[in-house]
Amino acid sequence: MTAALRIARAEWGFWLRSRLLRTALAVFGLLLTAIAVLSATRIETESARRAAQQQAAEAAFIAQPDRHPHRMVHYGHYVFRTPPPLAMFDPGIDAVAGQALFLEGHRQNSAAFAEAPSAAGVGAFGVPHPALAYQLLVPLLLIALGHAAFAREREAGTLAPLLAQGVRPAQLAAGKAIALGVAALAMLLPAAGLAALAVADGESPTVAALQMLLYAGYLVVWVLAVLLLGALLPRRADVLGALLLVWLATTLVLPRLAASHAATAAASGKIAADIALLEGLRNAGDGHNAADPAFDALRRQLLAQHGVERVEDLPVNFRGVVATIAEERLTALLNEAAERRMAQERAQSAQLAAFAWASPALATGIASRALSGTDLAAMHRFQREAEALRFEFVQGLNQVHANRLRYADDIQRSVDPEAERRTRVDASHWRLLRAFSFEPAAPAARRANAFAASVALAAWLVALALGLRIAVARLRP
Repeated sequence: MTAALRIARAEWGFWLRSRLLRTALAVFGLLLTAIAVLSATRIETESARRAAQQQAAEAAFIAQPDRHPHRMVHYGHYVFRTPPPLAMFDPGIDAVAGQALFLEGHRQNSAAFAEAPSAAGVGAFGVPHPALAYQLLVPLLLIALGHAAFAREREAGTLAPLLAQGVRPAQLAAGKAIALGVAALAMLLPAAGLAALAVADGESPTVAALQMLLYAGYLVVWVLAVLLLGALLPRRADVLGALLLVWLATTLVLPRLAASHAATAAASGKIAADIALLEGLRNAGDGHNAADPAFDALRRQLLAQHGVERVEDLPVNFRGVVATIAEERLTALLNEAAERRMAQERAQSAQLAAFAWASPALATGIASRALSGTDLAAMHRFQREAEALRFEFVQGLNQVHANRLRYADDIQRSVDPEAERRTRVDASHWRLLRAFSFEPAAPAARRANAFAASVALAAWLVALALGLRIAVARLRP
């Protein structure tokens, strides 16, 4: 057995002999397991509930009776954002972002039914979950276990004899690191169980493995930090105080400051953008009013194209054509506004990510949400996919309006019961609605989104490893 392993074994023996440390290990293990089980149960239940709601919404839309197609445009449809498999480990923004979008003609609604809207800040912790426990709580266990690693040897007078017997400082540090690292990896067992369950639910094994590697790296950061300060400071009280200060600053204070900064730094120009959007919508024309001057050119073009003088003689319903063109113009304007808003949110997220170099907890959280598919990029993708479905079914109904109804009946349906009856199309047309299922982004896309924050965490690993090497080389009794 090498010297490093003998030292690690002695360290484990000390922890097991200490009632306080033995209790801490048991409590943390049970706590992490309980959080993992509760989180898995909650996300599995939530996923099933939203999937059932999606099916019910689609069934309700298709089951509508014969109607005027434009009434179905306003009847609308709900789509639900189903959590990805790794959300059971890191639900990310799930609790603070809307679960569903109501899709209807002439507008783009915001996501609704957030579980915790009051915590919707970009840095909010939200509902307790395993990722949060590993980011905040496990470092406290590592601090409790390892803060006295070197100070205890000094205070007990065993450091000088160890070095005199030929144990090199690097071997001593390696033994302490092995002992603390094994404890950290043992705490990852509940997380590994969740990763395996996520893979069974369809998650990419590569992404699940990278998620576990990310948190292993984060805990190693804390192992190195604990040993570094232990090697630099002479007394265990000094080491413990310094480590708690570092923990408080990097896991609580800096992420909150980063979130506050991000919430304000990139937010500007909203009023001007809203006014410009309203002006654009006004110029686009009212799709409910075929006599709107915005459609005069369209009327002349259709009359000339079909060689007729009245819209009543067109082979298509002019009101349906107007609805189609108006929706196209309006959607282009709304999409531009939505992209500007998303760009602003991405800028805020970038402001937050800049602080990852100052906080390994923040770097880990950003990369974790990206790998899990529960980050801002996932929410934006949900909004885009939902909008694509909205535009598709609304324009499909507008095409039915234009091609299946006579203009003469359409303009008389509010005063002539027979005309109103003839403008009801068969309910089979509602089947043009496509089934919606929100799936996680491709593994490559999620890896790319997590790359920058992972590099920041790797930089912490390298810097602390170098610092520990230098500090251990100068280790003295």
